[in-house]
Amino acid sequence: MDLAWFLALKFLKEYRAQSLLTISAVAVGVSVMIFLSALISGLQGSLIRQTLGSQAHITVQPAEEVARPQLEGPGLMRRIEQPEQRFLSIEGWQSTSNRLRRDPGVVEVAAGVSGNASALRGSAERPVIVYGFDPDEFNRVIDVRSRVVAGRHEPSGSEVLIGVELARDLGIGVGDQVRLRTQTASETLVTVAGLFDLGSQQVNQRWAILSLRGAQSLLALPGGANIFFIRVHKIFDAEKIAQRMEAQTGLLVDSWMKTNQQLLVALKSQSSSSYTIQFFVFLAVAMGIASVLVVSVVQRTREIGILRAMGIKRSTIFMLFVMQGAVIGLSGSIVGAFMGSGLASMFARIAKAPDGSPTFPVDLTPNLFLAAAGAATITGMLAAALPARRAARLDPVEAIRHA
Repeated sequence: MDLAWFLALKFLKEYRAQSLLTISAVAVGVSVMIFLSALISGLQGSLIRQTLGSQAHITVQPAEEVARPQLEGPGLMRRIEQPEQRFLSIEGWQSTSNRLRRDPGVVEVAAGVSGNASALRGSAERPVIVYGFDPDEFNRVIDVRSRVVAGRHEPSGSEVLIGVELARDLGIGVGDQVRLRTQTASETLVTVAGLFDLGSQQVNQRWAILSLRGAQSLLALPGGANIFFIRVHKIFDAEKIAQRMEAQTGLLVDSWMKTNQQLLVALKSQSSSSYTIQFFVFLAVAMGIASVLVVSVVQRTREIGILRAMGIKRSTIFMLFVMQGAVIGLSGSIVGAFMGSGLASMFARIAKAPDGSPTFPVDLTPNLFLAAAGAATITGMLAAALPARRAARLDPVEAIRHA
C-alpha cells in the first residue's frame, strides 16, 4: 500500500500541470455543490422558520361533533344538519398531556384553551381566536416572548396580548381596553398588555392571547383544556408522530406538514432540484477524472510494463491509479470548499433586504463540507477504477514493446 501511495504521488508530480488542471475542475464542481446546497438549505430554513414561527409543530384537539339523522323512515326524507361546534374540554386532559410528553419525539407540550370570539372597540369589530396557555409552556412551543414589540409579554388577569395588525385595525395600543365576545354571548373587558409580531399577517390579525384562567372563564371551560400545542425534535417527523398520537388518544391531531401541504411540496421540489444538479455536476467531474487517468495510463504504458516486469502486483498497479483519483478528489474538495463558502458568503452579503437581512440566506455547516469532501473523494476513486483496471491488466512484455 505504501508503494502504491509513493507511485501515485510521483505520477501526479511528474505531470503537475495536468494534475492541477484536473484538481481545479474538481474544485469548481465542489464549489458549485456547496454554494447550491448552502443557498437552498438556507432558503428552506428561512421558509420553515417563518412558517413554524407562528404555529405549533403538532396540534391536538377534541374530535368534531358528528351530526346524527333526525328524520328517518318510509316516505320521510333523511335530513342531516351539522351541529354547532361547542367549546368542549378534553376529558382527562392532564393524563393525556403526560402521555403526549412521554413520546420520544416530543420536546414540549403546552395545554390550553382555544375558541372563536369577536374583538370590539367602539364601532370596530374583528373576528379573533382566543388562546389561553401557561406562559412558560407556550413560549417553549411558540416563542411569542421574543416577538413582543410593545408592552409586556405575559398577560395576567384581565389582560390580553394581540397582534400588531389587529391593534391597527381596532385603533388601539398598549394600555387600551377591548371587549371580547364569544359565540355564546359570553364577554369580558380586557386591557392590552402587549403587542406581538409573529411574521404572519393572518396570525397578527386573528390571535388574542389571554392568561389560562382568563381564557377558561371567557370560554366557560373552568379548569379544562381543549387544545395541545406540541413541539417535536425533528420537524419532518411531525406527521408520523401525529398519526401515532391520533391512534393512541382518539383525538383530532394535525401536524404542520398536513396543514402546509404547498410549503412541503415546495421544499421537496427545491431539494430534488438541488440533488439533480449535484448529480450532473459530479457526473461531469467523474468523467473528467476518468478521462485524465485514461490518458495517464497511455502515457505511462512503458513505466507500467517495467513495474510489472519488476514483480509489482496487479493489485498495486490498480491501487496506484485509484489513489490518484482519491488524491485528486480530496484536493479538489478542499479547494472547492473554500471557493464555495466564499462565494456563498459574498452572495449573502451582496443580496440584502430593505431591513438589512440577507435576501438569500445561506446555511454553511461542517456536515456540508464533510459531505462534499466525501462525495468528491469517492467520485474520484470510482472514476479511477476503469483506467486502473485497464492498467492492472497490461501485459508487461506487450506494454514495453508497445512503448
